[in-house]
Amino acid sequence: MKEYTPVKEGKVREIYDVGDALVIVATDRISCFDVILGNEITDKGRVLTKMSEFWFDYTKDIVPNHMISTDVNDMPEYFRTEYFEGRSMLVKKLSMIPVECIVRGYITGTAWKEYLKSGTVCRTKVAEGLIESQKFPEAIFTPSTKAEIGEHDENVSYDECIAYLEKRFPGKGSEYAAKIKEYSLAIYNKCAEYADGRGIIIADTKFEFGLDDDGNIILGDEVLTPDSSRFWAKDSYEPGRGQLSFDKQFARDWLTDNPGHSWKLPEDVTEETIRKYLQGYEMLTGRKLK
Repeated sequence: MKEYTPVKEGKVREIYDVGDALVIVATDRISCFDVILGNEITDKGRVLTKMSEFWFDYTKDIVPNHMISTDVNDMPEYFRTEYFEGRSMLVKKLSMIPVECIVRGYITGTAWKEYLKSGTVCRTKVAEGLIESQKFPEAIFTPSTKAEIGEHDENVSYDECIAYLEKRFPGKGSEYAAKIKEYSLAIYNKCAEYADGRGIIIADTKFEFGLDDDGNIILGDEVLTPDSSRFWAKDSYEPGRGQLSFDKQFARDWLTDNPGHSWKLPEDVTEETIRKYLQGYEMLTGRKLK
């Protein structure tokens, strides 16, 4: 049996090259504020993989995606073990566009902090008089450059995004920026409407896109998971304060409230974090995690 080692390790994912495709494995690692924490969240990787599988299927009418299969029997023998089961995805190889496509439907987190200081969100002027957690008149696209491990993503304006892409794809910057903005907003709006009907508000999220061998823009990475999104409970939503969430905001809040943490969560916080992930998954998909 051929053995494989990751060709790339991200904050949470490991990527394996299996020839004409990749296997992306979602580990149980958790990162907050771009730092990988010192402990894992049991079953988190399986939630991320199954959630992405659900959304990739739901949004394939908007833009093609890189998912081929989540069945380890479709992967090389090395991946047909209990560890890889449920947390692995066979995907197409893409040339990734180095931009995180962030869509914000509500003002919260770092966007709220910036707004209080300057009246802007990611360097873009927005409506006056907003309060914390308020819904924007319409969802906004706020891209950022994609950081390497140990570095921080950098928010950029749409015009800066065009210039950034133009340097990497000469003659294509404006086209690619317009397309990833269009796709990002379309995916968010469709999925936010669906989630609302399941009792969850998608406050914000991020997408990543790549190019296939024919130059087509393809949705990649993960989609609308608790790692890449803020999920709020609709039944307790109230503008003007923080919200009850089903994502890693619970872990972020604990770290913020406990500055001597050394980037490690106590057991009760890890247990509550996975409980929130599972609850969000079950509400959105109507499925139990297998």
